[in-house]
Amino acid sequence: MKNIDLLNKVCTIPGAPGFEQPIRQFIIDTVTPYVDEVRIDAMGSVHAIKHGKGEKKVMIAAHMDEIAFIVTHIDEKGFIKFHTLGGFDPKTLTAQRVFIHGKKDVIGVMGTKPIHVMTPEERTKAPKTSDFFIDTGLPVKKVKELISVGDSITREREFIEMGTMANCKSLDNRVSVFILIETLKKLAKKKTDASIYGVFTVQEEIGLRGAIAAASGVNPDFAINLDVTLAFDLPGAQPHEQCTALGEGTAIKVLDGMTVCDYRMVKFMKEVAKKKKIKHQLEVLTAGGTDTAGMQRHANGGSIAGGISIPCRYLHQVIEMVDTRDVDASIALLTACLTDITKYDWSFK
Repeated sequence: MKNIDLLNKVCTIPGAPGFEQPIRQFIIDTVTPYVDEVRIDAMGSVHAIKHGKGEKKVMIAAHMDEIAFIVTHIDEKGFIKFHTLGGFDPKTLTAQRVFIHGKKDVIGVMGTKPIHVMTPEERTKAPKTSDFFIDTGLPVKKVKELISVGDSITREREFIEMGTMANCKSLDNRVSVFILIETLKKLAKKKTDASIYGVFTVQEEIGLRGAIAAASGVNPDFAINLDVTLAFDLPGAQPHEQCTALGEGTAIKVLDGMTVCDYRMVKFMKEVAKKKKIKHQLEVLTAGGTDTAGMQRHANGGSIAGGISIPCRYLHQVIEMVDTRDVDASIALLTACLTDITKYDWSFK
C-alpha cells in the first residue's frame, strides 16, 4: 500500500454518528482537488462528484461515522455515564481509553466494579454496557466545566502496521473512506460516461440514515457500497462460518442481513475482477446491514446495487485488522468497475 499515512489519519480522526464534523472536514479538504464538485447534504454527508458525459449516475457510499458513545449523565463525583451510538459487545469496553469531545477533548478510562469485590454470581455474568462509567481523573467542578450531557465520545487507539496488516480502531469504516478517496484520485484525469457520486455518508452505524437521505437526493442508476465485512478466519471457526478471509482479496457482496445484491451487479463485478486479474472472494453475510440497503431501496424506483467489502477481523473492537493487499484489491476493483459500468449489458436475462 502506497499511502499508509492517509489510512492512519482517517482511522484516528474522530467522528461519532451525528458528530462527524472533524472527519468530514478532513475528507472535504482531501478530496476536493480530485473531483468537479463537492456538496454537503442536509444530514452532513459529503458528495464528491465527478461529472460524466452521459446521463447515468453511480453512487458509491463509504460511511464516515464510527461506533461511539454520548454523555448522558455526570454524577456528584464527576463520573460519566453514557449511551452507545452503534453496536457494542460490552466485554470489549473493559480497560479501554476514550476521548470525550467537550469544550476541549478530555481523555477518560472505562471503569467498572473491580473483580475483587464482585460476588461469585457477579463474576459469572457477562458485563452489560450499563455496568460501565468513564473516569477522567478530574475533579467534578472541572468535569462539568469542560463536559456536558450530549457531548460525543470516541475510542482511543493508535494505528499500527503488523506485517501486511493494518490494525486500529474504526477501520470500520474508515478503510472504505480511504478506498473511495484513492479511487477518486485515480479517476481524476479520466473521462467517464457515468457521473460518479462518491458519498461519504453519516450515521450508518445507527441505521443507515445518511445513505437513505443521500440516495433519495442523488437518485442513482447504480449503487456500490464500500464497507468492511466479517473475516472469521480464526482458530475454532468452521469453514462455513468464515464468511471471508484476510489475504484472499477483496470481497464481492452477494448478500447481507438487509440486502440481496442485484445478481447483475454481482455478475458484473465477478467478470471485471476476472478480466483484470484482481484477487477476490464472495461475501455471504447472514446478519448485519450496510448502506447497500439504503441505496438499493431509496433511490427513486430503486437502484442496481451491490457492494465491495473489505475482510476485517475483530469487528467493532479497537483492534480491527485488515490486510493491506485486500485494500489494494478493493481500490483496483472499484476503479475498474466505475470505468466499465456503462459498457455492461444490464438487461434482465
